[in-house]
Amino acid sequence: MKCIITLLVIVVIALAVVLIKEIVSGSRKKTQNRAGSGTGEIVIAEGGAGNAVEGLSGEDGVEGTAGTVSGSTGELIAQADLLAAQYDYDGAIQLLKASIGYVSNMELQNAVAGYEQTKTTCASYPVDQVTHVFFHTLVKDDSKAFDGDEKEAGYNQVMTTISEFNSIIQQMYDKGYVMVSLHDMCKVNEDGTVSRKEIYLPPGKKPFVLSQDDVSYYHYMDGDGFAQKLIVDENGEVKNTYIEDDGSISVGDYDMVPLIDTFVKEHPDFSYHGHKGIVALTGYEGVLGYRTDEVYRTRESGRVTHYQQQFFDSHPDFDWQSEVDQATAVADAMKAEGWEFASHTWGHINPLGYGYDATVQDTERWLANVATVVGSTDVLIFAFGADIGDWQPYTSDNAFFTYFKSKGFNIFCNVDSSQYWVQFGNTFMRQGRRNLDGYRMYYNPDMLYDLFDVSQAWDSNRPTPVPAM
Repeated sequence: MKCIITLLVIVVIALAVVLIKEIVSGSRKKTQNRAGSGTGEIVIAEGGAGNAVEGLSGEDGVEGTAGTVSGSTGELIAQADLLAAQYDYDGAIQLLKASIGYVSNMELQNAVAGYEQTKTTCASYPVDQVTHVFFHTLVKDDSKAFDGDEKEAGYNQVMTTISEFNSIIQQMYDKGYVMVSLHDMCKVNEDGTVSRKEIYLPPGKKPFVLSQDDVSYYHYMDGDGFAQKLIVDENGEVKNTYIEDDGSISVGDYDMVPLIDTFVKEHPDFSYHGHKGIVALTGYEGVLGYRTDEVYRTRESGRVTHYQQQFFDSHPDFDWQSEVDQATAVADAMKAEGWEFASHTWGHINPLGYGYDATVQDTERWLANVATVVGSTDVLIFAFGADIGDWQPYTSDNAFFTYFKSKGFNIFCNVDSSQYWVQFGNTFMRQGRRNLDGYRMYYNPDMLYDLFDVSQAWDSNRPTPVPAM
């Protein structure tokens, strides 16, 4: 009997040991998974390095604990190098110092020393000397945009072809230009005042703001060699669709947004802190190629245009909510990649010419139909290169300014051919933009010498002379 009892005790002890091992093993696996081992995820305690370290695997002994970052030395340095390449030296340093392995890892310490040394070479660039360039929707197929019809003249004046755009961007990169956000230039304080910020760059680098107008892919452009819309592809990347002659749909880099995304992947130092450009949207025919405006939902009598009726006739199964959902998904994906949005007014209007009451109605429509899709913004990029005042600073006596300010707008952009024009007021920032299109390249190539050589960028398929305005 004693032998049997002893045997049973041994069995129970053995089972207990096995159970304890399973519990410990399971706990370790959960901890490893949270740290990113084999999942591509990472845990950063509050106050850690944020999104900069997504995808670290947690191998090679750089362990993570509360307040630290987990990942292999090589992966950590690769992430930090990307931050530093985009001039975020503080972010790169914080990322590496957040690892508990930092205190004993000479490779990490040497990398930090390098970032700190490079940071000392940087200087604050005068924000009132930052240039701002802009484009309209890019021409994908020259033969269709420049086909001799009644729309060719307008396209020739204000559009830029993809080949011209690619050359301009490459030349600007070669000259040391770096994309910055309007919000890198100024800060809006809690009391509504606006103050200057500082942009620190190494020697030879020059900040510029990039924007694009009317990324709505209007109905009138159908069949004229322009992209159809922006989409999020199967890889989670923002691309364009294009309708081929046979009706098939191609997906690729057919306009500014995906072209810049691809360029920055290859040249990360073209982007300051990961920032891209700003897209100025109207709303009357939707946004980003999606028919999101309220008219497409209500089909209100007297507001449906000829183009819109043609669209309804050719799309009997049109689903307005699906359009809104898809456009929202694209806008969210763009913002995650560093893009921003601005109002270009709902109806592409000149406020002073339109009148105060009509401008209020137009703005309410933009807020109701565009901001609800792409999110709020405090940037107003005037259509037609218009403005709500002359070169003198806005004041509270300007009813248009007072109204726009009450609706949350703090940054205002017109069109100016100067290399730069930036104005700070107590409660606003203004900036002039330079149009890089057929008209400017043909008639004033000398005004663009600081940016690029027009003779290298010019598309030989563009008809000349470009029509005068």
